[in-house]
Amino acid sequence: MIRFLTAGESHGKALVTIIEGFSSNITIGKKYIDYQLKRRQAGYGRNSRMKIESDSVQILSGIRFGKTIGSPISFLIENKDWANWRDIMDIEGSLKSIDKITIPRPGHADLVGVTKYNFNDIRNSIERSSARETAARVVAGSIARKFLEEFGISVGSCVESIGGIYSSTNILSQLVQNGSSEKKSGWDISLKADKSSVRVLDQTQEKKIIDKIKTAKKNGDTLGGTFIVMATGIPAGLGSFMHYDRKLDADIAFHLMSINAVKAIEIGDGLKNAEKFGSKVQDEIVLSKNIFTRKTNYSGGIEGGVSNGLPIIVRSAMKPISTLSKPISSIDLSTMKKVSSRYERSDFTAVPSCAVIAESMLAWVIAKHFLAKFGGDSIEETKDNFNSFKKKSFKRIRKEFRK
Repeated sequence: MIRFLTAGESHGKALVTIIEGFSSNITIGKKYIDYQLKRRQAGYGRNSRMKIESDSVQILSGIRFGKTIGSPISFLIENKDWANWRDIMDIEGSLKSIDKITIPRPGHADLVGVTKYNFNDIRNSIERSSARETAARVVAGSIARKFLEEFGISVGSCVESIGGIYSSTNILSQLVQNGSSEKKSGWDISLKADKSSVRVLDQTQEKKIIDKIKTAKKNGDTLGGTFIVMATGIPAGLGSFMHYDRKLDADIAFHLMSINAVKAIEIGDGLKNAEKFGSKVQDEIVLSKNIFTRKTNYSGGIEGGVSNGLPIIVRSAMKPISTLSKPISSIDLSTMKKVSSRYERSDFTAVPSCAVIAESMLAWVIAKHFLAKFGGDSIEETKDNFNSFKKKSFKRIRKEFRK
């Protein structure tokens, strides 16, 4: 079983990622990970910190001569902005030397953090609950993504809407209606989306979204939106219906909902399916070249908590970022009086970035369930197990049901 752990604060010295459980001999390098980190920082509407950080990973252990060796893998991402925060984030200093933050921002973890952990400075809540932590997750997801590529599995995303502005073309409908005829890989969608400054596939929509972000910036406001994450090349059989906590769709929902500001998850055409007759949303089974597939993909590639071999399609919604440069009402905890909420440097929208982070989380979940099914201490052993399953699964079903 693979797992990862992140450590670090938003304005601390660094972020750290430790990964355990991956096979040996996976080819991976710094350049591959840095590319994904750069994608996370892109997008119109981000704040000035993106120019300061220019994230770059340091590989500390677990990789030798460009390949994993089966031991825990550790990474470090330096926070370059820490130089400006040394006194505020000093490990051995004292609160007496700085001004405590006493005004919580609505929508953030500020107030719930001091309530839960008994802090007397909101800065402690701000630092760890910050979306800065997601850079460490992208590192973990990059290892998972590279592992999956060895088996022809590809993960990608695109932004569907920002601020309620959608394309005239319904991307989700196109994806779920294609079924087994889907030709594009998940990464193909990402490559096309990355050409847009807001990661949409429609140039007309892009201009409208940028204009609305400019309006939000002028008004001291923020915008949320929706995005689609997709994985292709998935074999049938990942996940399980034997126990509730082994269902693939449940695990996907858990990991994507853990991303900052994500408030809704939809597998396939889940919400629209709820409005239709059952006969209109079931994916009819067909046989093509000794492979079971489906005419459509309304289920998003998952049936009964198990992958069915079709692309996995997930739609997510991110709320508008809670930090507003035009403040709203809050309470000063030092006086318990009504005041305007404080401002901490923030984005005006981060939906494009959130979609890239979601790619990493989806890649991680798929890699986790892939290894749970096929195992292997080396990538070669995992490939042997996987190839044997692919060759024999249809023959095995046909043999069993002819008895």
